[in-house]
Amino acid sequence: MSELPHSHELLSRTESRLLIVDMQEKILPVIDGHELVTANCLKLVEAAQILDVPATATEQYPKGLGATVSALAERLPDRPSKIEFSCLNCLDWNETGSDPEGRYKVVVAGIEAHVCVLQTVLDLLSQGFRVFVAADAVGSRKPIDREIALQRMTSSGAVITTTECVLFEWCERAGTPEFKAISRLVRD
Repeated sequence: MSELPHSHELLSRTESRLLIVDMQEKILPVIDGHELVTANCLKLVEAAQILDVPATATEQYPKGLGATVSALAERLPDRPSKIEFSCLNCLDWNETGSDPEGRYKVVVAGIEAHVCVLQTVLDLLSQGFRVFVAADAVGSRKPIDREIALQRMTSSGAVITTTECVLFEWCERAGTPEFKAISRLVRD
């Protein structure tokens, strides 16, 4: 019996990439729930490394807002800086809805949900990317700003998901060494 194709609504490690937006030292402490946001961004990055999903981080005006927090920075050497709120123009991706490797699904996490994350998501959608936002890995200073941003992203076509959903969709199956590593991440 041949295998049926998976839904295009599911993430896959071969079609995806991860974008961590502006998880920087000086602003992170004022983000509501910053410990959970940081922990989930770290899980996403570690899973991306385990499953060979390309990952990029950005830094908004690092001279003023500091560098990416060290736990993420040591795992993400590719961190272009920007002064625009949207990350679109600092990424080396083409304008046809995929990056240079043909990956057209982008998982987005980081801060602030209602500024840089929102503007990046809307710009990626306008370029034809399929965008997935890990709701438990994005934050803002005020909860209302985060909630409205998530609603706006949803109404614009982004898929709102969770870190654990992303990890298991990338992993796809149990009984592999990758599954064991992903399971450990989820339990931690």
